[in-house]
Amino acid sequence: MAGPLEREAELAAARVAVDRLTAVVRPGAPGPGGLVAYTGAAGAGKTTVLAEVRALAVDRGCTALYARGAEQERATAFHVVRQLLQPLLAGFSERERHDLLGDWYSIIGPCVGLCPREGAPPDPQGVRDGLDWVLTQLAVRTGPLLLMVDDLHWADPESLCWLDSFALRVAELPMLLVVGYRPDELPETVRALAAGRDGGAVRVHELAPLTPAAVADLIRRRFDGRAADEFCHEAWLATGGNPFRAVELAATLRDRGLLPTAENAGRLRELADSLSGVGLVERLDELGSAAVRFAWAVAVLGSEATMELAASMAALGTLDAAAARDRLVRARLLCEGAELEFSHPLVANAIYRQVPGAVRIGLHGKAAFELVTAGRSPRLAARHLLETHPEGDDWVVRNLRAAAEEYLRAGAPDAARRCLERALREPPAPDEQAAVCYELGSPALMHDPSTAARHLRTAVEESGEDETLRPNAAIRLARALSYDDRLCDAVAVMEEEAARATDSRVRLRMLAEHFMMAAFAAQDGDARARSRRLTRITDRLTGADRTERYLFGLRAWDMMVRGEPAETALHFAERALADGGMSWTDERWGFEIPTLVALTFLHCDRPETADRLFAEGIGEFERQGWRGVPLALGYTFLGHIRLRTGRLVEAEDFVRAALRLGGRVGAYSPVALSAAGSLIRVLLARGRTEAAAELAKRYRFHEPFPSGVFPDIQAVRGELLLARGEYEQAAADLVATGHRFDERGVLNPGWCPWLPQLALARAADDPAEARRRAAEAVRRAEHFAAPSVLGHTLRVAAEVAEPADRVALMSRAVSVLEDSPAAAEAATAQVSLGALLRQAGRLEEAADLLYRGVERAASCGLETVVAQARRELAAAGLSPRRLCPGASALSKPKGV
Repeated sequence: MAGPLEREAELAAARVAVDRLTAVVRPGAPGPGGLVAYTGAAGAGKTTVLAEVRALAVDRGCTALYARGAEQERATAFHVVRQLLQPLLAGFSERERHDLLGDWYSIIGPCVGLCPREGAPPDPQGVRDGLDWVLTQLAVRTGPLLLMVDDLHWADPESLCWLDSFALRVAELPMLLVVGYRPDELPETVRALAAGRDGGAVRVHELAPLTPAAVADLIRRRFDGRAADEFCHEAWLATGGNPFRAVELAATLRDRGLLPTAENAGRLRELADSLSGVGLVERLDELGSAAVRFAWAVAVLGSEATMELAASMAALGTLDAAAARDRLVRARLLCEGAELEFSHPLVANAIYRQVPGAVRIGLHGKAAFELVTAGRSPRLAARHLLETHPEGDDWVVRNLRAAAEEYLRAGAPDAARRCLERALREPPAPDEQAAVCYELGSPALMHDPSTAARHLRTAVEESGEDETLRPNAAIRLARALSYDDRLCDAVAVMEEEAARATDSRVRLRMLAEHFMMAAFAAQDGDARARSRRLTRITDRLTGADRTERYLFGLRAWDMMVRGEPAETALHFAERALADGGMSWTDERWGFEIPTLVALTFLHCDRPETADRLFAEGIGEFERQGWRGVPLALGYTFLGHIRLRTGRLVEAEDFVRAALRLGGRVGAYSPVALSAAGSLIRVLLARGRTEAAAELAKRYRFHEPFPSGVFPDIQAVRGELLLARGEYEQAAADLVATGHRFDERGVLNPGWCPWLPQLALARAADDPAEARRRAAEAVRRAEHFAAPSVLGHTLRVAAEVAEPADRVALMSRAVSVLEDSPAAAEAATAQVSLGALLRQAGRLEEAADLLYRGVERAASCGLETVVAQARRELAAAGLSPRRLCPGASALSKPKGV
């Protein structure tokens, strides 16, 4: 491969990477890929090297996907992604595209411009996951794949974020990712793509300036090998060894007929200065006003530039535009070929920056108008509208809103936000102001709820008595406040809007949201009164529509957490699912109420129904591209179901998956804390106390405790302290938790088991208090009447009871738990009862319980309980011959 001067080592490294990729790839056996980065200053030759690598890869049979960042187009979301994928996908039939993308078609299609989005918008993580899938499928199906991005430092944020995360996977695929960028301009947020910042396995090649010998060789090539040494050395000094400037200087010398003699060496500095900046603009001026206007138009239009658009922008006829283009090509400012592309980004940027400010703004406005008039996407026009000055133009507002909607549907909420913020500065007409603020609150709802709340509050205030906009804005405002850990404020907003609503159906809708927000509020002094109000309202409803059925779901949840009879709570939960059930991805309702209904089934000992509902929800989330908060919570609750049903190995796998998903949302986001809290409870159930303590430290389980997180963070810390034997500190946390829950009327010891845990914490220093707390827990559990909850409280009551009462209480616990879905609790109770009976000398009964208990404990993954059972069997002189294989060799679960 003949390459550019003094880049032999860099190209040899690329040849090795391509050889390695193509040599190991066989059908069905993907080989190792990698990441190669070429860095250097502007004009260092990155583009030339990348072109050589691309040619080599294609020659070796690789499929090459190419894109290039552009400084003026960084505001266009997925600009680089579309360059990579559109040319390839355009060659597929519609059936082939559906076959390739599968379930991701409706999520990735809008992102790469294949189809409009229908249904709820995907979240950004869902789009990134979909792009991962598409590239993985392409690599596996088409064989070795070259993914190349030039000028990465100018890539749009959405594409750059995806590339940075995907770069971690390329080594596992038959894929070579090659990037070129200026290291001092690459955003700090980029980690995997940044050369060596984290010691990653990135093969980095920094392109150094050319040596004097290389510049001399380049000059002599242009003049048939004849050039004075003094002239060549001065050329090196004038260009600084920059390949772009050196090549351009050599070409300019030929164009001007300047001989490379020692006498002419003094003129090189002036000529070199004409190759960029002011000098380049002066070169452009020499081509005439038509060429200047045409070049300005192309610089402003960027990748949207066509002869027709550029001619219209430059106010030139067809023939004059063609002549101007030809002059720019001859001057090496534009490339030859059908596309309008500058010869180098340095040229494009210099010309763009030299367009007079007022003229540039006007050209952007005209470009936007031309693109919309030509029927192009508002997304393309938006980039130009962002560069214009506000003038109160309704047309500008309308197109920016259309672009924002398109971006939102494509999974680019930040780009949508930029468009809407610009629309707000236009400003919109008074009757449109509230609508823009409402739309502006949507893209930032989850990832920047504080900003979303500010805009949505304005939307509520500005909407007046609009019976459609005001309720919707108020609901989104309340949700933004809840995501911002301001649940009490969210409850107050819904309460106020319900009180002012004049339409009965709107009022009922507001009340449903009000009750739902209140369900998550950690401190809510009006909870008991609100519960009574919910009861009065739902007693009058028939379930005629979704609002009424969702209120039934809230009634079921409220009854469950308050510890009302489980049978009655299940009745309302079943009514909530009538007539087609619930949607988990309805834009108007969200996923919160279906979550509460599913948890109601779980805590009322219907785990199979809860499991089915969460599986349906996760399926909806994945189909819609919701792979952030909702999906993470879905996996958390699947783990919670398995914790309660005694499948602890599966529970740990699920909550660890949830923790990974939650970490992508934010390391200390509520969803990540929920997953961490659930994992701590699983680890404690498995007897891995120190691992649980390390996790609590990592996720800052200390005051101030966040609200609206399940499981309750302070309660989880109390449970951890109890397991570590720090009884006084555990009791303090559990008492504080109990005070908050009792104040709100949350009395179900199964929903938050602070009361039985407090009994255990008090057992050592205040046995009477421990027995009183345990008896209260049993009383509440008997009222709720779910076997798993009652059995747990009975077991704890037996552990803190007077010695004479322990066998009877533990026997009752075993009897109740054996008829419940709580397998881990049943195993624990069986082993505990076996131990009590052994101590009482009732060895035959003890043996039966210990054998049954240890087998069940082993199948659940209860390592501590298995160890306890073995000790008891040994103390009784019993053989472990009846133990199941899992009891004798517990394997370490995945993810630990």
